[in-house]
Amino acid sequence: MKVVVIKYNAGNIQSVLFGLERIGVQATVSDDPEQIITSDKVIFPGVGEASTAMKYLSERNLDKVISSLHQPVLGICLGMQLMCKHSEENNTPCLGIFEDVKVKKFDRAKKNLKVPQIGWNNITGLKTALFKSIEANSYCYYVHGYYAELSKHTIATSDYGKLYSAALNKDNFFGVQFHPEKSAAIGEIILKNFLAL
Repeated sequence: MKVVVIKYNAGNIQSVLFGLERIGVQATVSDDPEQIITSDKVIFPGVGEASTAMKYLSERNLDKVISSLHQPVLGICLGMQLMCKHSEENNTPCLGIFEDVKVKKFDRAKKNLKVPQIGWNNITGLKTALFKSIEANSYCYYVHGYYAELSKHTIATSDYGKLYSAALNKDNFFGVQFHPEKSAAIGEIILKNFLAL
């Protein structure tokens, strides 16, 4: 099985590679459209800022490549947010794969929230094979100041001042706001579930 991790100017690729190695998977890191299109599974990670990431993707035509993929694709953290329609982070139009989902900033005034959310939070309302064998209220690891609102594409939720989308799915596209590669045994199961899709 050929697994490609999309290379672009948003961090955490190394931790994703380590997470995959722990479950016995050697992935290729690439920004080459041919490599990405011909892979069996694609992981679209990211830690960073939405507008500079989108600029980088569009300059290399990767925005069109990602949107056109037919194999299973997993967006992680910023990768998931970039698959939405729009992000409040620097007023950024995104890929629009999750066509009705907007990414919003946590309101720090609400309930004295610390923004960004850093640490463990539980996931509920689990749907689809991505969460096979995962129990509701399992804990995953988060680092984010922005969140995807609830929508018809929501397949898991978390609560941080408000309920938001912990995971999204449309057709072959999946996204998780948390970091499965940093979420211990639960994260490993989720990565294995994705690779088995």
